[in-house]
Amino acid sequence: MVQQYQSPVRVYKYPFELVMAAYEKRFPTCPQIPVFLGSEIKYEYKSDDGAVHVKERRCKLNVDAPYILKKIAGVEVVYFIQKNSLDRRERTLKIEAHNESFASRVVVKETCLYSVHPENPEWTCFEQSASLDVKNFFGFESTVEKIAMKQYSQNIKKGKEIIEFFINELKSKGVTYVPPWTPPKPVSPSEPKAQTSQPESQTAATVLSSPSSSDSITSTSSYHSANTAAQTPASPTVPDIPELPPDIRISSEDKLDADYIERFLGHLTPIQESYLIQLRKWIAESHKGQATFLCKGQESRVPKDSHILRFLRARDFNLEEARKMLCNSLAWRKQHQVDLILDTWKPPTPLVDYFAGGWHYYDREGRPLFILRLGQMDVKGLLKACGEEAILRHILSVNEEGLRRCEEATKARGYPISTWTCVVDLEGLSMRHLWRPGVKALLRFIEVVEANYPETMGRLLIVRAPRVFPVLWTLVSPFIDENTRKKFLIYGGNDYLESGGLADYIDPEYIPDFLGGTCHCNMPEGGLVPKSLYQLLDNLSMNDGLPSLCQETIYQLSSVFKGSPHEVLVNIDDKDSVLTWDFDVLKGDVVFTVLRSRRPLSMPKDPPGAVGGPLNVQLLDKSMTVGVDVSVVETPLVCHEGESIQGSHVARYPGPYVLQWKFHNAPVSSSLPQAVKATLPDVFTHHKCKVMYYHEVLASEDF
Repeated sequence: MVQQYQSPVRVYKYPFELVMAAYEKRFPTCPQIPVFLGSEIKYEYKSDDGAVHVKERRCKLNVDAPYILKKIAGVEVVYFIQKNSLDRRERTLKIEAHNESFASRVVVKETCLYSVHPENPEWTCFEQSASLDVKNFFGFESTVEKIAMKQYSQNIKKGKEIIEFFINELKSKGVTYVPPWTPPKPVSPSEPKAQTSQPESQTAATVLSSPSSSDSITSTSSYHSANTAAQTPASPTVPDIPELPPDIRISSEDKLDADYIERFLGHLTPIQESYLIQLRKWIAESHKGQATFLCKGQESRVPKDSHILRFLRARDFNLEEARKMLCNSLAWRKQHQVDLILDTWKPPTPLVDYFAGGWHYYDREGRPLFILRLGQMDVKGLLKACGEEAILRHILSVNEEGLRRCEEATKARGYPISTWTCVVDLEGLSMRHLWRPGVKALLRFIEVVEANYPETMGRLLIVRAPRVFPVLWTLVSPFIDENTRKKFLIYGGNDYLESGGLADYIDPEYIPDFLGGTCHCNMPEGGLVPKSLYQLLDNLSMNDGLPSLCQETIYQLSSVFKGSPHEVLVNIDDKDSVLTWDFDVLKGDVVFTVLRSRRPLSMPKDPPGAVGGPLNVQLLDKSMTVGVDVSVVETPLVCHEGESIQGSHVARYPGPYVLQWKFHNAPVSSSLPQAVKATLPDVFTHHKCKVMYYHEVLASEDF
């Protein structure tokens, strides 16, 4: 497998000519680079006007490898061929190198470029790319790869420091300026001289001894990366100076500046920087001609660098795994237009009034702080009032807002902030929060967030955890990424008030009053959602034309008419399986029954109301006889408007079972005057009921 490396753009805040003078001082040997043992010039070419100077060297390197590997290979040193092409007119130096030793077993290539900064002609930019392909090395291919990339990474770090060192050395000798190349005065033509193999001895100090010495400045490969590079051997008579490829120009939008990375993304190793640049470039190339990220008033085909970096961190900088994860997430964002959610999402009233969570200042490290009073939330009521789709969209808007706040904090504080802190208050958490449909929805939310917002949680502080919390943690923790789980801190009772508690992570002035602080938290307090707000699913399935985020909804809405019950088919494959149900009577009174059919049943292809409204499905034929074709396995139960019913049945036999809701005829005395009947509730006068229900079949051991 070929290992690739691509550096960010490193900027020297010195003119190109001064950087070249400093660079030249690294030859023929450089004590600051111990692995570089020396070099000899194999070929040299100068143009008549002195603008072009090509030099090819054979360089000797020491290999920092285990003794046994050196013994097997039979060498103590390795040789590289390096070719420098200096163009003083264009103010560029292109360096190409490749390995001479073991060329049939290992292919090492490197390309470097020094050029003038596109926005400041007094600055110099440096870029570097390399590849390593270990084809066959006595069975030590993996070891050689690791040694090469490790040594390469270590030497890269030294590169800028060494240039700075030699620039300071030049300054100490009074050399602060090297004049740029200018065309020479007309002279009689002369043939260029080609030089053959010889030791390299001339130094920058000698070259700089005269004002016109800029024509003599030569440059050599930066052997802080000499063990990986790209090459094109020089012709014996004609210099080969190819056009610089567009992808190595620092003005390209795909390039990243090293100072920018340090300032806005944080410290990265050279290999991590390389993976970031490679993944960024792959996204730009694979999404040409189409918008990946939609922003208000503009489109961009490359996500923000901080966003790309999160996916690399989530996959421990495994480039291929991060690419797959990011690719899936970008497709998901585009399909559901997530990038527009902060501008377009309007949460329904129950979420605005009863979702007990919100953003609240920052923690001690400058991270945005989110407070969630989960114990005070009526999760079940919110699911029934808003639906799983709306709650998930609201959670996505919270995450998108978190990304925005991280960007603002990074700009305001002067150092990178890519994660936020969350405080979850569990006071009030009870078994009502652990009902199965709610846990099921929670796991779906976690799955979506983990897949599309990796490495956004800097720290999660769970306070006032009750005794029931271990049950919830056991259910949820397997679905949370291991790296994220390590960021959880859990406090029972009032432990969060002691040393190591909230005050260690949040300034006391920002600790909410309900957690013992003095700061008012501007967010809903939660509480029970009134049943009058429970959704009439007719209206809540609207997603503004967008594909649904949830493949299926937890709760279904059905209509029950007089003489037209609603029936749900449940096929049970195994004996002793447990059929569970949970439903609310939203309108009218119904009779609920569970039956087992002794004849095969099937759902109609297009049940009434299946599109755009509540369902009404009838499965049992009127010719079917109770006790012969079907049997009642749960006693009929009269359920009144506003009631919530939960139950279960252990199936003694496999086969088709039916959940049935019938219209309940409430007895009304015929002797009542018509005027009195007119004042009775709708349940006595209307012939339609509505039920919101959920059912699931569990294995007996899971119940």
